[in-house]
Amino acid sequence: MASARRLAGVQDLLPLEDIIEDVLCLRGGDYRGVLEAQSINFALRSETEQEGIIAGYRAFLNALSYPLQVVVRILPTDVEAYLDGLRQRPRLQGDDMLRRLALDHESFVRRLARERALLERRFYIVIPAGLDGAFERRGMRWPWQGAPRDVRQHLEAAAHQLDFRAQEISQALASFGVSSHRLGGEEIAQLWSDCLRSDIGASSAMLVDRGPVITARNGKDRHHD
Repeated sequence: MASARRLAGVQDLLPLEDIIEDVLCLRGGDYRGVLEAQSINFALRSETEQEGIIAGYRAFLNALSYPLQVVVRILPTDVEAYLDGLRQRPRLQGDDMLRRLALDHESFVRRLARERALLERRFYIVIPAGLDGAFERRGMRWPWQGAPRDVRQHLEAAAHQLDFRAQEISQALASFGVSSHRLGGEEIAQLWSDCLRSDIGASSAMLVDRGPVITARNGKDRHHD
């Protein structure tokens, strides 16, 4: 019983209140949406393309009227998942030459994975709802205090604004070649769970912090202005 009470106490201290559809609801009345952005190989682009990407990114930042949080996670690459996807490509089924090339590539990837740690970067953009507390209930609300009557109205307004902002940011990222998609409820829950895992070392505070940019690398959080 003592152990159960301790676990319940820790859960009460977590800033997460609920995940409703694709909206992350934090204790105290804050709401968040999360986009996952795909990376682009900047080094392989021509000089003209690189200048265009930089100009597009600069314009994207200058056009923002609200703060964003960027989370960068560096994780071990799942080599088997990559190779399984490679084997299932339809073009490899009927072409002997492509199949031999795929087998050679698989051998190369496995040898590379044995010799060094293969890492992948995942990029997330955390979007807040409201501006200067427009949709936020002031102060911390604990579980035993009950929900205020205007919570649903705040949630609906926040969800509407998050939909608009997520679409706006996705279009802006696409203008310089970065594709993105908004995380659904299950994906947000999985990301939150992964951030709590001790072996990853990152903190769930990554999805809560009000700072503009937080990157998590090698088990440590680094803050940038």
